[in-house]
Amino acid sequence: MPVSLPPALRLSLDVLRCPTCRTRHLRPDRGALRCPAGHAFDIARHGYAGLLTGARATSGDDASMVQARDRFLSTGAYAPILAAAARLAADARSEQATIVDAGCGTGYYLSGVLDELPGARGLGLDTSVRALRLAARVHARAAAVAWDVFRPLPLDHQVADVVLNVFAPRNPAEFHRILRPTGRLIVIRPTGRHLAELRGRLSAMVTIDPAKEQRLHRALSPHFEAVTTEQVEYSAALSRPEVRDLVAMTPSARHLSRADLDDDGLLPDQVTVSVLATAYQPR
Repeated sequence: MPVSLPPALRLSLDVLRCPTCRTRHLRPDRGALRCPAGHAFDIARHGYAGLLTGARATSGDDASMVQARDRFLSTGAYAPILAAAARLAADARSEQATIVDAGCGTGYYLSGVLDELPGARGLGLDTSVRALRLAARVHARAAAVAWDVFRPLPLDHQVADVVLNVFAPRNPAEFHRILRPTGRLIVIRPTGRHLAELRGRLSAMVTIDPAKEQRLHRALSPHFEAVTTEQVEYSAALSRPEVRDLVAMTPSARHLSRADLDDDGLLPDQVTVSVLATAYQPR
């Protein structure tokens, strides 16, 4: 039996375009989205559209990482980061603002921003099928699409008021193409102090490149100019299960053994959360 078109996905049809022939129009047709040339893309029973075809650059987060992330974010430990994203997105001015979350994961940040922008609609992009299953249902106005951010985005020109990019890969040229001239790119990334207590105790934790900010500037400066930057830094007291989930939801989990995560002596009682949140305007 064909899957019905989720209401949130219907809201975003006018901005989507066929990723195969680059035609703007995609229309629902018997459980799929189809362009005038006949290219069809299934709508999963979980509610997301599978626009991504062919080999993937990455398979995205696996089931255990997604479950850990969902549990951890539900504690509110990263709520100040979400609040910063919402503040920077609040100047979206169009009557029906379109928020694109590039690398949306479970949709936590997209959902929170939409809560602060009652007239807005959201579209989350991610390669992880497991994460998209949650993102497609995280908010009544949030649609989810399987897509690799490193590829040309399946969206028309200048349709987004805000592009969110939270702890995720970036495609500056494509972000610039899909943003309206008055739009904003919001990039949230860790500082060198982020989760320092964990990296100090768990040698397999992925380190943060000290040249990260310089590389970010070089990548974005041809397309964007920074408007404002907020530093969000605080100490978060966590239970042992919450610390385990925090580690398990990151790429570092692939390098750690179960014994590492079960050793309470290696796990701190609190961690430093430290990120920079910058709003950029298109050049």
